[in-house]
Amino acid sequence: MKNKRRLRKAETAEVCLLLEGTYPYVSGGVSAWVSHLLNAYPDVSFALVFMGSSPQDYGDPVYRLPDHVVYYEEFFIHDVVPKQAVRKIRQGNPRDFDKMEHFHQALRDPLHPDLSGHLLRQILPLMERGKSLDDTQFLYGKMSWDMITEYYERYSTDPSFTDYFWTVRMMHKPIWEIVNVSRQIIPAQVYHTVSTGYAGFLGALLHYRTGRPLLLSEHGIYTKERKIDLLQSTWLRDNRRFLEEDSAQVGYLQDLWVRFFESIGQMCYSASTSIISLFEQNRRRQIDDGASAERTRVIPNGIDLQRFSALRAQRPESVPLVVALIGRVVPIKDIRTFIRAIFIATRRVPELQGWIIGGEGEDPEYAQECRSFASSLGILEVQCHFLGHQQVDLYYPRIGLLALSSISEGQPLVVLEAYAAGVPVVVTDVGACRELVEGSAGEDGALGKAGAVVPIADPEAMAQAMIDLLTLPGVWQKAQAAAVARVTRYYDARIMEDHYRQLYATLWQKPTEVFAEG
Repeated sequence: MKNKRRLRKAETAEVCLLLEGTYPYVSGGVSAWVSHLLNAYPDVSFALVFMGSSPQDYGDPVYRLPDHVVYYEEFFIHDVVPKQAVRKIRQGNPRDFDKMEHFHQALRDPLHPDLSGHLLRQILPLMERGKSLDDTQFLYGKMSWDMITEYYERYSTDPSFTDYFWTVRMMHKPIWEIVNVSRQIIPAQVYHTVSTGYAGFLGALLHYRTGRPLLLSEHGIYTKERKIDLLQSTWLRDNRRFLEEDSAQVGYLQDLWVRFFESIGQMCYSASTSIISLFEQNRRRQIDDGASAERTRVIPNGIDLQRFSALRAQRPESVPLVVALIGRVVPIKDIRTFIRAIFIATRRVPELQGWIIGGEGEDPEYAQECRSFASSLGILEVQCHFLGHQQVDLYYPRIGLLALSSISEGQPLVVLEAYAAGVPVVVTDVGACRELVEGSAGEDGALGKAGAVVPIADPEAMAQAMIDLLTLPGVWQKAQAAAVARVTRYYDARIMEDHYRQLYATLWQKPTEVFAEG
C-alpha cells in the first residue's frame, strides 16, 4: 500500500479525519461537507488520512488543505507492490486460527453485534507483520487454505471454487494492509470517519489501538451504496447454469461482497462512540444494520446561507427554461434517466434546455456512454449540454430547476444550495429527498412543497414534473417560496457547526478507554 503524496507530518492532532475516496480528490457531495467542516473550525488541529483504490484512479487534488491540517497521509489499498513468491507453505498456529474462526462466526451472529469487536481486539495484534495471523499466513498458509476450502464447501452455492478462492483473497487482502496502516497513523484525541467501509474499519482499529473515541458520520449508508455498485458490476461472474438463475436473487459472489461490507460496517458501528446520520430514516437503517440505538443521533447537513442566498438577486425576472443536474457523471446518479427526461420534456416544450454540470473523470466509460445516448436521441449540444465541473455559483441564477435522477442519495447538499439560491427541484424518492421537498411533520411540512418527488428510473414522471413546475401558473413561485423558507429555517450551516463543535468537545473530554485482555 504505497503513498502517492506525503504532506504535513505533525506528531499529534485533535481530530483525525478518515476519508475513503473523497476529499481532497473528488469534488462535491461528501468532499464538500468535509471542506466545510475543516473551514468551520480553524482553531482545531486536524489530521487527514485519505484511502483510495489506486493512484491512477485520482488526478490532482481539487481542494487545498487549510493551514490547520497539521498531518496528511494517503494510502492506496489496491496498489500493493507484489512480494516475491513465497514457496514455503506456512503451517500456522492452530490456537490462533481458532480465534480467527471464532471471529468469523461472530460476524454471522446478528444477536450479539458487539462480540465481533471484542474478538477483533484479540486477533488484531496477531495480524501484524511477522505474527501468527499476518498476511503471509492468509496468502500462503495451509490452515488458511483449509479454512477457505471448508467455508466453500459449507456455505458457497457458486459452482466455481476458483472464482470463490480469488474473490475471498481480493476482498480480504486490504484488511491486512489496513491493519499495518493503523500502526502508522499519529495519535489523535478523536478519530472521525465519514463512512463505514474500509475507512470505518481503519477507525475501529485506531479506536482499539489507542482507546480514543471514534465518531462516525454517515451521509449515505455505505453498505447500501456498495450493494448497488455490486449489482451493476460486470467484473463479478455469476456461474449458475441458465436454469438455475433467478433474477430475484443476486449471484453468490455478489452476495459474498455485500456480506463482507456489512461485516466491516458492523465492526465500525461496534467501535463507534457516537454514530451520526443526516436524517431519521437513515438512523433507523443504521440500527437495523447493527448500530446501538443509544449511540445514534441525527445532525442534518447545513450550507452557507449567506453565500447562496446572495445569488437570488442575480436571477432574471422570468423563470429560465433550464433544468440542471449538478453532480458527478457516474452510474449511481443515473444520468441516462435525466437525459431521457430532457428528451421527453423538449418534445412538449422545445425551448427547454438540460444542463449536466459535474466532473466526468470518475467513470469516463459511463460518461461517454451518456454522451452517446444523448447523441442518439438527437439532443446532444442542442438541448442537452455536458458542461463538466463548474463553479456552481455562476450557474444557479441561470437555471429554473435543479434535477436529481439518482438511485441513491443521503441528504444532498446540492438541493440545499439550490433552495438558498431560489431554485426549486425535481428529485427521485431516495434518501432524504422527499423530506427536503415536502418537509417533515408539523411546521416544516406546512411550508409547502419545494418542488416535486418522482420514482426512480421514471423519465416520463420526471419530464412531466419539470414541465408542470416551469409552465403552470404560480407553481414555480410557490415552490421557490417553500424552498427558501425551509433551507433558511432548518439547514443553516451554523446549526450543524454548533452540533459538531459540542460533539468534539464532549469526545475530547472522554477518558482513554482501556480494553480488558482475553
